[in-house]
Amino acid sequence: MRWQGRKKSSNVEDRRGGGSSTGRKVGGSFGIGTILIIIFALIMGKNPADLLQIFNGGGGMASTPTERTNGPVSTGNAAEDELAEFVSVVLQDTEDVWSDLFPKQFGKPYQKPTLVLFRGETVSGCGRANAGTGPFYCPADQKLYIDLSFYNTLKNRFKAPGDFAMAYVLAHEVGHHVQFLLGLTQQVDRLRGRVPQAEYNDKSVRLELMADFFAGIWAHHGQKKRNFLEEGDIEEAIRAAGAVGDDNIQMQSQGYVVPESFTHGTTEQRQRWFAKGLKTGDLGQGDTFAANPL
Repeated sequence: MRWQGRKKSSNVEDRRGGGSSTGRKVGGSFGIGTILIIIFALIMGKNPADLLQIFNGGGGMASTPTERTNGPVSTGNAAEDELAEFVSVVLQDTEDVWSDLFPKQFGKPYQKPTLVLFRGETVSGCGRANAGTGPFYCPADQKLYIDLSFYNTLKNRFKAPGDFAMAYVLAHEVGHHVQFLLGLTQQVDRLRGRVPQAEYNDKSVRLELMADFFAGIWAHHGQKKRNFLEEGDIEEAIRAAGAVGDDNIQMQSQGYVVPESFTHGTTEQRQRWFAKGLKTGDLGQGDTFAANPL
């Protein structure tokens, strides 16, 4: 991806030099590590919320993390600092695209999210987060959270290397912010505990696939605005989308799949919806809740 020397977002809160302890869970969040915990809980007949609380460190009050909101800071780790600069540029690109598309499509201004960079663990409006959680969006504070070590996780564990694979992940989480601004996240969340688990999982999958579609929308319009794509970038994003499919993650973690427990979509679905957004650039073609079949 062509990104060096381009404008960086100022909506970055760099906590890599700070940190915090445990936090009270006050809302839902979407992360790859969280997926694995939920899948395990459903298979074992446990309440996912209980296990998430255990993995996130239980209750207790959190110390307030150090906040810097003017962009990434230098930590002395050259490779990580370069990655921080990279995601700041990608965030700016998403801001440019959605600030243009959102008012035209939905008749109101786009409210930009904040990207939180942390190392090891931190506290979000949705509770405690750590590197194992994976990148996620927290609706409670409208912030994206990422430990930059996830770049190596993508490359080594998920076999999805490349800077545009990371860009796809960030654009997907921004897609969740767009859904929150539209009220879609809240609609699905209200179904929790009110409908059978299989039905709720289906709605969750549709929400995730729409976020993949929105990531493709960003890539389509970002390319038109900035001409940032290099050879192999699209393949990197497609590979990353497939790597975090429920079927692939379940096969890696347990050796078999349980389709009724899927919450994010299959490898094929995730790749297809990203590719659809990328190809069409048309928000009108991304209604995953009306799609049948998915």
